[in-house]
Amino acid sequence: MLVLFETPAGYAIFKLLDESKLSEIDNVYQEFNTPEGAASVVKLKNFIKFEDTTEALAATTAAIEGKLSKTLKKALKKYVSKDIQEQLLVGDAKLGNAIREKFDLQCVSNSNVQELMRCIRSQMDSLLTGLPKKEMTAMALGLAHSLSRYKLKFSPDKIDTMIVQAQCLLDDLDKELNNYVMRCREWYGWHFPELGKIITDNTLFVKIVKLMGTRDNASGTDLSDILPEDLEEKVKEAAEISMGTEISDDDIVNIQNLCDEIINITDYRTHLTDYLKARMMAMAPNLTVLIGEHIGARLIAHAGSLMNLAKHPASTIQIFGAEKALFRALKTKKDTPKYGLIYHAQLVGQCSTKNKGKMSRMLAAKAALSTRVDAFGDDVSFELGAEHKVKLENRLRLLEEGNLKRISGTAKAKSKFEKYHSKSEVHHYPTAGDSTLGQKPIKREHSPDEQVSTKKIKLEDGAEEVTPKKKVKEESTDDVDGQLNGSVSEKKKKKKKQSLTSDVKEEPEVKEEMDVAEEKTPKSEKKKKKKQSLVPEIKEDPDTEVKEEMDVTEQKTPKSEKKKKKKRQSMSEDA
Repeated sequence: MLVLFETPAGYAIFKLLDESKLSEIDNVYQEFNTPEGAASVVKLKNFIKFEDTTEALAATTAAIEGKLSKTLKKALKKYVSKDIQEQLLVGDAKLGNAIREKFDLQCVSNSNVQELMRCIRSQMDSLLTGLPKKEMTAMALGLAHSLSRYKLKFSPDKIDTMIVQAQCLLDDLDKELNNYVMRCREWYGWHFPELGKIITDNTLFVKIVKLMGTRDNASGTDLSDILPEDLEEKVKEAAEISMGTEISDDDIVNIQNLCDEIINITDYRTHLTDYLKARMMAMAPNLTVLIGEHIGARLIAHAGSLMNLAKHPASTIQIFGAEKALFRALKTKKDTPKYGLIYHAQLVGQCSTKNKGKMSRMLAAKAALSTRVDAFGDDVSFELGAEHKVKLENRLRLLEEGNLKRISGTAKAKSKFEKYHSKSEVHHYPTAGDSTLGQKPIKREHSPDEQVSTKKIKLEDGAEEVTPKKKVKEESTDDVDGQLNGSVSEKKKKKKKQSLTSDVKEEPEVKEEMDVAEEKTPKSEKKKKKKQSLVPEIKEDPDTEVKEEMDVTEQKTPKSEKKKKKKRQSMSEDA
């Protein structure tokens, strides 16, 4: 059996003297305790030395990727392929598969082979003659530095300088395109101003000017490949009635040359965008899937490199591009900015205004994780970025719908929350507030100074209407006083005292007093009383004061009425 052993100085091929030692691997380490014991187990057959560090780096890189380097191919052809019947013990299974496919050799790679490799490495100085220990150590250190530098910096997939330059060139192209298109619209607008209002797309506008030339050629130009039928008809109708000035052939030739430049720049920009997307997917796939190739490239360009971006925390990535606003806020002691370049990401753009800060913070945290995986990971795929993007989209949906859930398991956290409905940020004028039709009238409350108008009370028979109880009581007592002299006046005083003690008497008592008054008063006075009851009484009017004076005069002159009655009786007797 042959053993392929890799060292920083070159490839060593050993011959296993006793194949039974491989099956008894547990006791092999005892044989390698001394150089003599190691020489009894394995013997150096050939040693292929590297010429320089570059060759050593290329061989080591190929071995890591499971490929065959040129040096190893030559060594295997020269020394191993002669002994096809021999088995080759290899430490790496991938490298063993590559050798089997290339040279049709039987390669063995298992745990026993790994243990044998460890034993050989422990006695490598004695087994490899002609290589001093200091030289071997220096070669190992130089190879380690070169390999680490190659992995991090010189990998063709990790060259972020191309991405930085491509993104900066895209920004410059956008500025130049805007200037050129604006100049073309203004220049051709003197001749055909209506075309700029009909065609709003810049690319279509430039292509139409290139094909049509002057507006006189509009009727004979076929624009069906560029425009739909309705727009084509509008352009041709506007060309016939255009108010633009006439221009010469030299002018239209120069305008068409400018259109050619714009079309060429647009095509180059499209090609550059595809190149940038491919490079970003090769170098930072997780970051590209999460926030897009343009935003990711701008972040890398702002940080200087992918490695520098991976070293920044999420809070710094969140405000990349807003440094001026940050320092101004810190100087004036105001609120710091919530987002920078990350504001243009798709997930932040989908949020409402109040949720943009939250989403930019979460997106920056996931972007920091994705960047570190892209920068320091070995086998990088976009699965992590896609997983983070799905989580952020679900979180965005919860924020917009308002179904927020608390993580804590306390009793307060488990209580039900009212469903939050997102309010529109556009405020509408309430037109319903302009009209007062259909509204119930508001009752005006009386002030304590005003006297409430008297309410009429219907009697049981419904024939007569009576004023409030206190007023009826006063009238009844006045009539009784007009008929009775001393005894009735005393009763009146007692009734007044009773009325002061009790605020309001019941309706039956009022009716009884009315009946007593009707029995004692004569017919003439009944008629007067009916007339007085029919007239509505209002305390606020001055007529009430006049009535009160009349009642007082009636109380003072009861004797005159008696004299009148006596005269009437005497006149009737004489007749």
